[in-house]
Amino acid sequence: MVKPSVLVTRRWPAAVEARLAEDYNVVLNTGDKPLAAGEIRDALKTYDAVLPTVTDRLGPEALDVSGARTRILANYGVGYSHIDEARARDLGLTVTNTPDVLSECTADIAMTLMLMVARRAGEGERELRAGRWSGWRPTHLIGTKVSGKTLGIIGFGRIGQEVAKRAHHGFGMKILVQNRSRVDPALLARYDAVQVDSVDALLPQCDFVSLHCPGGAANRHLINGRRLDLMKPDAYLINTARGEVIDEQALARALWFDTIGGAALDVFDGEPHISPELIDCDNLVMLPHLGSATREAREAMGFRVLDNLGDFFAGRTPRDRVI
Repeated sequence: MVKPSVLVTRRWPAAVEARLAEDYNVVLNTGDKPLAAGEIRDALKTYDAVLPTVTDRLGPEALDVSGARTRILANYGVGYSHIDEARARDLGLTVTNTPDVLSECTADIAMTLMLMVARRAGEGERELRAGRWSGWRPTHLIGTKVSGKTLGIIGFGRIGQEVAKRAHHGFGMKILVQNRSRVDPALLARYDAVQVDSVDALLPQCDFVSLHCPGGAANRHLINGRRLDLMKPDAYLINTARGEVIDEQALARALWFDTIGGAALDVFDGEPHISPELIDCDNLVMLPHLGSATREAREAMGFRVLDNLGDFFAGRTPRDRVI
């Protein structure tokens, strides 16, 4: 039996690539660079399956293919707003993602960012490395306490719930939740959480706001200038969701003029490009999209893709089908 042909658009953990090579006729992107639209179109004409990541822009241009050979886009990652849903449906493509397996590690990064920005850890490290530290003094780099504060979570899926668990049970934080659908009261009770009806109602009540909502057009610039003005002047914004959820120009203005206490970002709009307006904001912590960057999570993501591929090519509906 001829093995299905598969293109992997970026380098994956070695253990996953080895399993892929056993089960499929695999071609790897050994240069590990994002594919251009034309390269994606060629791939769709050539392979039975394409395995993209968030760095692959599968918009209308990239999916402008007639007679595609590819039947499944098995995405490596939870979010899939980088794939044009309407065009994928027109082509009859099945699209899968990799939920669950990265929730804990992404929640860990959200908490890391929260602690870093609250305690001014980024500023402190920059000062040390530049040789500017003059020693301990009572007024040096005064931050804010995290324990016992109010955390607003926008988007209460798997990752948002993991953040609530860490924040409430680990730091005694009061949890407010805004979600597009009603959350089971029993689930809220696990974290003594309260659901708030709207983003506008949630923001003024919070000392910290952590974003865990989907990306895409529906949530683009969900956090804009008007909503930043609703936050407390000493509140902090954390984003481990998608970069497009925040209007970065509005955020830069809020940081420059101290209308919020600070922000911490693991994702950016148009990454890897970083808005120059953000670079020099001292009250901003930035990480290079490290949310799932543990060996355990990245391998589990890859093996979840393999599970979806196995189901698909065996004629079963993949458990993580999203389109």
